[in-house]
Amino acid sequence: MRNKNILLGVSGGIAAYKACALTSKLTQQGANVKVMMTESATKFVSPLTFQALSRNPVYTDTFDEKDPKKIAHIELADWADIIVLAPATANVIGKIANGIADDMLSTTILATKAEVYIAPAMNVNMYEHPAVIKNMQTLTEYGYHFIEPGAGYLACGWIGKGRLEEPETIIEVIKAHQQDTRLLAGKKVLISAGPTREKVDPVRFFSNRSTGKMGYKLAEAAYELGADVTLVSGPVHIHLESGVGSIKLVHVTTAEDMYQAMMDNFAKQDIVIKAAAVADYRPKVTYDEKMKKQDGNLHIELERTKDILKALGEIKTNQYLVGFAAETQKLQEYGQDKLRRKNLDAIVLNNVSQQGAGFGSDTNIVTYLNKNLEEYKIPKASKKEVAIQILQYILRDMKDEKA
Repeated sequence: MRNKNILLGVSGGIAAYKACALTSKLTQQGANVKVMMTESATKFVSPLTFQALSRNPVYTDTFDEKDPKKIAHIELADWADIIVLAPATANVIGKIANGIADDMLSTTILATKAEVYIAPAMNVNMYEHPAVIKNMQTLTEYGYHFIEPGAGYLACGWIGKGRLEEPETIIEVIKAHQQDTRLLAGKKVLISAGPTREKVDPVRFFSNRSTGKMGYKLAEAAYELGADVTLVSGPVHIHLESGVGSIKLVHVTTAEDMYQAMMDNFAKQDIVIKAAAVADYRPKVTYDEKMKKQDGNLHIELERTKDILKALGEIKTNQYLVGFAAETQKLQEYGQDKLRRKNLDAIVLNNVSQQGAGFGSDTNIVTYLNKNLEEYKIPKASKKEVAIQILQYILRDMKDEKA
């Protein structure tokens, strides 16, 4: 935590008193702490308390501009390396999830590019309300990190989950996550994403439902974990997140294009993940002029495209090679067969018929299976969170191989 710029957001719950200890402990560990409070939070703890503990001004009012040369909430949004929202009430969680910026805290959080950690604290029934659950799921999909509350006796008299996690635990969770951000430092990672298109004539092509979202999130996550990333992308309608501009992006269209791009970039990689949905077949004959509609049925003969994953498995040396299997049935059976036949180190199994998984969804549900047939299920989460977990399993397996 030393020399980290940490903005602590305190919202209006009785657990605000714990934020005092959190401020003190962060400061003791060498962090530069600034505190921002909602109006309700000031009813529980005086801003003067946080000012004394942080040795910095406390911010409570969007319109109280302490320096006329700067817009305070934008300056603080840019200043922060980390934002911690503790306690986070159901109200402030709902506002951020729905893009509402009606006070200084919510405005600053919506304006920041820093990592945001949210530590909820509320009555157990509020915490379990479907609206609160939905809002937390939305924020998770947006890339916010949650520090789950503890269970026990609550200030309202109820017993259950909803008690703000202890300051020491909050700090340890943040430190552990921050250390993970360099897990792939020095590694070269090659990822394929999206569909391919196989031309029939100038206006028609064969393709599939892949949107490229999973592959793009894998590339972004690998970059954020410190890797040197090359992304080979089929034609998609999405873009990389801002701030990941040094990812090498190679655009391709056909299965043959993707084969050549993956082969050209394969040799120097440490990790290769083929998340693209490549066409298995292409028209044997294509036309330079538009085919005109005729009476009767149309028959188009198809021929096999090159099996990119199998080709990579045949030439790999030190690369850790991971495939994806999008299936609708017999997930483990087909996955194990593909793992063996294509000489993979691991495969990610994806039942695309499940709700919340598969093509086009912002979430995914997968199973990671390595060549030792060790299986790890990753439950429904944002594709970014799923990507991070997949990369963590890959790195752990690589370390196990060297041990």
